[in-house]
Amino acid sequence: MSNPSPLSNESIGPSGPETDRQHDRRRRIVRSLKGPAQFLSFWVAIALPFVHVPLLAQGLGDPSVTLTFLLLLGLNVLALYLGHGYNQS
Repeated sequence: MSNPSPLSNESIGPSGPETDRQHDRRRRIVRSLKGPAQFLSFWVAIALPFVHVPLLAQGLGDPSVTLTFLLLLGLNVLALYLGHGYNQS
């Protein structure tokens, strides 16, 4: 004998041709945006260190310069993560 499941299947959405089309459309949009997003992220990750140099040369004594440097560093890490797969076959 099996016990009935305490969880209902109501959380699973209906499956049909319309939901499949919406899912395919979203998948195509994501695929079409992935290449340009990786391209942009890759080149932003390349260019941002050149912005860091003047900030470091000025010194990080001023809190606003330090905050700007840390924000740019975080943006650089994010760009490296997003652009790491660019131009790989």
